[in-house]
Amino acid sequence: MRNEKVTKLTLSALFLGLALVLPFLTGQIPKFGSMLLPMHIPALLCGFVCGWPWGLAVGFMSPLLRSLLFGMPPLYPAALAMAFEIAAYGAVSGFVYHILPKNKPNIYVSLVVAMLVGRLIWGAAMFILLAARGGSFTFAAFLAGAFTNAIPGIVVQIVLIPALVMILEKSKLLYFKK
Repeated sequence: MRNEKVTKLTLSALFLGLALVLPFLTGQIPKFGSMLLPMHIPALLCGFVCGWPWGLAVGFMSPLLRSLLFGMPPLYPAALAMAFEIAAYGAVSGFVYHILPKNKPNIYVSLVVAMLVGRLIWGAAMFILLAARGGSFTFAAFLAGAFTNAIPGIVVQIVLIPALVMILEKSKLLYFKK
């Protein structure tokens, strides 16, 4: 049991590091980076690999740490809203994957549910954060930020995450005791 916790902690630290580094690949063109959503991928994978509590922690910490260490994304409101969004990705992907039978369709189900919940959480967080400062967050802004502008990142996640999870399953590197 102790080795499993150490392994999950180590893997989570690696996913957190990946979440901090991946945006550098797209950081030269900020619009490109915000479309590909590079910080989302490690949190989603962490949820699948290590379980929902670890995915939640990595997802919550990554945008806040990145903001504090590198100044991007801006802490308010972007990094704060992203912290809740990406935490939801990690938690929901891990939780749904854990409760469903392990097969290919359910990898996609877990991923899509996590992506939808995360986007709803982001919208709610942006609404609350902007309202707290007297601003507004319209439904059109929500649709643009959560879906329209994120289509390339959504496609990357739908292609990449299930493929990686299936590879990890086949190599027997994915399963931990419940």
